[in-house]
Amino acid sequence: MLDAKRVAGLVSALTLLFGSTAWAGTSTLTAQASVNTNCAVAAAAVAFGTYDPITANAPPASGGVNLNSTGSITITCVKGAAPTIGLNLGAHASGSTRRMLSGTTDFLTYELYQPSNNTAGAACAFPGTTVWGTAGANMFSPTAAPNKTARIYNICGTAAAGQDPAIGTYADAVVATVTF
Repeated sequence: MLDAKRVAGLVSALTLLFGSTAWAGTSTLTAQASVNTNCAVAAAAVAFGTYDPITANAPPASGGVNLNSTGSITITCVKGAAPTIGLNLGAHASGSTRRMLSGTTDFLTYELYQPSNNTAGAACAFPGTTVWGTAGANMFSPTAAPNKTARIYNICGTAAAGQDPAIGTYADAVVATVTF
């Protein structure tokens, strides 16, 4: 058997022989993260202003013109995300016709169109050509996000001339959905 003095002496001798070198191993670790597709969305109203059925917005045969206005939708997406944007028909639609409501029974019809192209900031053309909706060709497909910077797209609104609305303030609520 070894006693404590012999063990201490043996450790001292081994330390002198091999020095106080520590033994080490190596291993590699991996740092990893995932970036998922993500977008944020915000909308600014299409504020038509005053509709004048007597002169400015009278029937076209009487020299009236449509009342046009723009709103916008801002999307901020992860670089590379290719979203689609849909606008529903609103809270007061009749079939596929968008309508703003005043009171409980008075309506002013309008339509929302996509901008002239899918580049951020593209201008509206009045009257628009592609109705902005929730399916197929009516979905708006902006270009893929080049970076995380917010991009603004115009919403082109037209309230057709020649309507016969009652006095009142008209409004509708349209839901914008961004799918990514």
